Amino acid sequence: MKYKNVIVTGGSGFVGRRLQKIRPEWKYISSCDYDLTDRNQVQDMFFKNPSIDAVVHLAGRVGGIKSNANNQAKFFYDNVMINTNVLHEAFKAGVSRVLSSLSSCAFPDIVENYPFESNTIFSGPPAITNFSYGYAKRMLLVQSTAYRKQYDVNFSCFCPCNLYGPDDNFNSENSHFVPAMIKRLSTASDGDELIFWGTGKPLRQQLYIDDLAMMIPLLLERHNTNEPIIVATDDNHSIREMIDICCREIGKNVTIKFNNNLDGQFRKDGSNVRMKIIAPEVNLTPFRDGVKKTYEWYINEISEQIKNNLIEGKKE
Repeated sequence: MKYKNVIVTGGSGFVGRRLQKIRPEWKYISSCDYDLTDRNQVQDMFFKNPSIDAVVHLAGRVGGIKSNANNQAKFFYDNVMINTNVLHEAFKAGVSRVLSSLSSCAFPDIVENYPFESNTIFSGPPAITNFSYGYAKRMLLVQSTAYRKQYDVNFSCFCPCNLYGPDDNFNSENSHFVPAMIKRLSTASDGDELIFWGTGKPLRQQLYIDDLAMMIPLLLERHNTNEPIIVATDDNHSIREMIDICCREIGKNVTIKFNNNLDGQFRKDGSNVRMKIIAPEVNLTPFRDGVKKTYEWYINEISEQIKNNLIEGKKE
């Protein structure tokens, strides 16, 4: 491997936790270790890890559609500061390789052709529901490209589509669609009526988290341009289709309705042609298989929590 001493920001986040299973020898940094919005703490991080030869930058403030819409200033400020500090302090510390994660939210709300290509990222504004977060992620690409040109460093970005899978955030207030759906279906009984946000019509690519974890080490070694490589599946299901697929895979018979509010971006599917060229050996998980595995993981986690709570209760 070209890069052996790798530090991963966002190490306790969704992607970071699953990446640890693939590359346990890398060093994982979380917000408990350093506040990356604070330049002095980022300087300290690099000072205390002088042998770093690459950074995988995953850290950022993230959330679902409601959280994004209600915290536009917070999402913008935190993400811009985190990205600015990590990239600049990496450069100052002599680290010439940084691979950073963007978001499909950075791409325009509407483009002429779908799936969109990586070079369309600046062709229009992001969706209004992710406006500040989308622009903050664009600035990460701008900074990476600027440092490549001026300082001749290998700073590059990749852009995953929507992610889901084990270790996801299942908090009802700020989770993304798939974990929120799984949590609701887990407590539903046959015959129940469930009401979801929006119309059910928007289309989404959903990438199983362990597929991205397998992809990141390959991108670190092979992605050496300023192109924001899109990491995405071929599947592009509507919200309604994903609910139906999940119900079918887990054996739930419920009535689904929508409240027609806060639909979000209608579609944002990206082209994965370049990804397949860079990492042809990675076979991506179909949504029907991934959502079933995620549901089973979640049910097992809930069962373990209940069992542990019972054990603790007996001790008291």
